[in-house]
Amino acid sequence: MCNGNYQEIYTVPMRLEDKQALVAEVNAVAVKAYSAIAAEYRGLTVEQINTLRMKARKDGVWLKVVKNTLAKKAIVGTEFECLKDVLKGPLILAFSKEDPGAVARVVRDFVKDNELLVVKALALSGKLLPTADLERLAKLPTREQAYAMLMGVMQAPITKFVRTLAEPHAKLVRTVAAVRDQKQAA
Repeated sequence: MCNGNYQEIYTVPMRLEDKQALVAEVNAVAVKAYSAIAAEYRGLTVEQINTLRMKARKDGVWLKVVKNTLAKKAIVGTEFECLKDVLKGPLILAFSKEDPGAVARVVRDFVKDNELLVVKALALSGKLLPTADLERLAKLPTREQAYAMLMGVMQAPITKFVRTLAEPHAKLVRTVAAVRDQKQAA
């Protein structure tokens, strides 16, 4: 009888067509993804995994339990081929589809309440990162935040130039006002 733990669920063997479709799906996601995480889910309940899936879906993260042999085939030819040696044990693959830090934010927030999810590998731009970099990756700005920062940097020289042009006139006005105030006081 199943008590809700994934490790106790018996799986039906997949047909060859299903395996090929899954490999193609994972590959299609990996080709377009910005970052990836492989995490061990041993000990999590079905309810906890479903909670993680809902949060991931909401935040633009593709998340799926994939057999390691199929995952290794799926990531061949992508930036995430660096993960192939780490794919051992019961793992969840998660790919960030919208911004590099989205997958790390989802996993980091989930791990705060569920220590049983253990990050085994992080990948960004074809490089395998240490798992300690989860927090750094999670702090990367979203696309909108990055655009706002870029606009601020682009706008700063123009603002400073306009302020510099206006300063002589403002100084003249302040001087005239000070002279007026001085004459009125006397």
